[in-house]
Amino acid sequence: MDTTRVGDGYPTRIEGEPTLLDRTDPTVWGTEADGPIDAATLAGHDARGYSTVEGLLSPAEVQGYWQELVRLSSDEKLKEDERVIAEKASGEVRSIFEVHELSSLIAELVRDPRVLDRARQILGSDVYIHQSRVNYMPGFKGSGFYWHSDFETWHAEDGMPKPRAVSCSIALTDNYPFNGGLMVMPGSHRTFVQCAGVTPEDNYKSSLKEQEIGVPSQENVTKAAAEHGIDQFTGHAGAALWFDSNIMHGSGNNITPYPRSNIFLCFNSVENALVQPFAAAKPRPTFIAGRDFTPLKR
Repeated sequence: MDTTRVGDGYPTRIEGEPTLLDRTDPTVWGTEADGPIDAATLAGHDARGYSTVEGLLSPAEVQGYWQELVRLSSDEKLKEDERVIAEKASGEVRSIFEVHELSSLIAELVRDPRVLDRARQILGSDVYIHQSRVNYMPGFKGSGFYWHSDFETWHAEDGMPKPRAVSCSIALTDNYPFNGGLMVMPGSHRTFVQCAGVTPEDNYKSSLKEQEIGVPSQENVTKAAAEHGIDQFTGHAGAALWFDSNIMHGSGNNITPYPRSNIFLCFNSVENALVQPFAAAKPRPTFIAGRDFTPLKR
């Protein structure tokens, strides 16, 4: 079944050979006057598709959020909730979605001016939470995430019209080059990488554990890496990485003794509200793709 639409500026999940399309929308929609990010950092974010903030959270705050992650992952009742995703091999908690609805502490973080004001500034509008989650990558057996663009999935399966969305990954553990830290291809956000194949029904049930549909071809990943290179997010707990929804990113497995856990907050512009999916028969559940477009307030 062909679910692509006439007039879709970012067609994907196609038959045949996927191609590379030029992005037609801005990356940074606001200006220096709109928030705490200075002009040079905004320009860098626009060029690279990401920016970092060292020490966004204090050591005491990091400890508090880390304890909250331990509490959530240890909740036996919560493990039966569909918002909790287990590792395919070990059965341990891999991710918990809609975490701002499960934790009052993280609900406060979503509205913290240090976070919310930056999201508004980058997107140039009021924002809402498209997706929130915590990712656990335990030592020795934490599995990574293959190369992908979030926007490709959010467009195809959630109905996000444009890549006017940004994610904030806040490290709750030190991120080393060797413990599965997030890798990004700087500048790759300016190209939309089509993916081949048809979206299966309820694809999220398997893709959240190991994504197979909606991933770029090895040829296109090779092209992107050759053109843009690969940067890696490293730094102390409390640092934050802001990255564009269309940037190519992924992470390797963690075989070190050092765990790596992060809070992910994905903001979408209220002017970019979800419609029907562009390449799927029905939308994913709201715990993965929020459909409450009410602007977040402090």
